[in-house]
Amino acid sequence: MSGVREFLKTELGGWKKFEIAVGAVVMLIIFLTAVLKKDSPVALVYAVCGILYTIIAGKGKISCYIFGIISSLCYCFLSFKSALWGNLALNFCYYLPMEIIGIAEWRKHLKVESREIIKTKLAGRERIFLWVICVLGCAAAVTLLFFVKDSHPVFDGITTVLSIAAMYLTIKRCIEQWIIWMIVNGLSVLMWLDIVFKGAKAYGAVIVWSVYFILAVYFYISWRKELINQK
Repeated sequence: MSGVREFLKTELGGWKKFEIAVGAVVMLIIFLTAVLKKDSPVALVYAVCGILYTIIAGKGKISCYIFGIISSLCYCFLSFKSALWGNLALNFCYYLPMEIIGIAEWRKHLKVESREIIKTKLAGRERIFLWVICVLGCAAAVTLLFFVKDSHPVFDGITTVLSIAAMYLTIKRCIEQWIIWMIVNGLSVLMWLDIVFKGAKAYGAVIVWSVYFILAVYFYISWRKELINQK
């Protein structure tokens, strides 16, 4: 029990009042929306675990992957019901394995006292190579999803490819991940809004993607400050 208490103390340490307040308010909004709009239980669990994953990952704590795994499983179910085959494949075939790999990789790069990961950034040539691959990958994915009659081929294709790149950068602890997550989250908000307007009860998904976008901006600024201070 002492080991569990010590783990929780370390993982929950270093949170700012703003982060705690935002987390609490978002959770309250998600629960109220789920009750009022009769959202599906899976969407509710996905929303809660997804928010916890993003905040804890932004804090650089390895426990984020526990919530990430649960969130990915729920999103697989939601994507299947909405015929988002790209997002379904992304979460089941990529996110889940990468989240398990992330636990092992982050354990190798933790600060001794705070147990937070050591942040990094890409070199100039690496950034150029990354964006070229992303553009080509998005074009190929959108074309393929049009062929298999995906319900939202453009949104689904772009978010799928960029999410693959962002998750890879997350494992590598690179700040550039937050820039890509901003794009992915913004497009995902539009995609799920369209799905909700067509009658699907997935209001939690819309809220959680909106919060993801705000958190991506916040943690990009936070990581940038930390990297400057490290210099």
